[in-house]
Amino acid sequence: MKSERRPVVVEDIRAVHKAREKEIRARLNQFHQLWRQGSDEQLWEELVFCIFTAGASARMGFRAVEAVRPFLLHGRREEMTEALRTAGAHRFPVERPGYIVVTRNYLREHCGLALREKLQGFNDPIERRDWLAREKQIKGLGYKESSHFLRNIGLMGHAILDKHVMSCLNDLKVVDAPKPPATRARYLETEDRLKAFAREIRIDFDELDLVLWSMKTGEVLK
Repeated sequence: MKSERRPVVVEDIRAVHKAREKEIRARLNQFHQLWRQGSDEQLWEELVFCIFTAGASARMGFRAVEAVRPFLLHGRREEMTEALRTAGAHRFPVERPGYIVVTRNYLREHCGLALREKLQGFNDPIERRDWLAREKQIKGLGYKESSHFLRNIGLMGHAILDKHVMSCLNDLKVVDAPKPPATRARYLETEDRLKAFAREIRIDFDELDLVLWSMKTGEVLK
């Protein structure tokens, strides 16, 4: 008989943070390093990774990016689909390449794929994320994956409210239900609650996100 899952409590969070603090800070430093030194091509690859992870997993995102890397800048959707199917790398081998091509075409026309310059042009981090999440020609992101992308390229301060983090927050009574927020207003409200909780338990907000994710997955990935 399957045993019931034990709810997450604050003592668990503090224990995991203490045990994985060096690993978590090293991962965050990698993200900062990408923003400081990464090329626009690397930022684009990170955006593609987040398009692949939506509705999938980080591991699947890694495999998918590896499969389509030769086609990221100039490849056709059909080439990416074939590469994904050959590698068995993603559950949506047709849909996600379509998202990538539409997004790439838009970004090339809009800003010459100069993602760093475009992202630096926003004075307000909320406005920056709104652009990623709400621009109709940037496909497959939404608020969660827009936050994921920004965090992964070193632009911190955004919550990645996936099912793992929301499950933890529900256990902790920070939110009333584990379902990820479906609207902008709800996302911002939940994000504010998580920030307040981080201050309350005195753990850095960006570190806390990785702590909660690792408690559910057992890993500190991106």
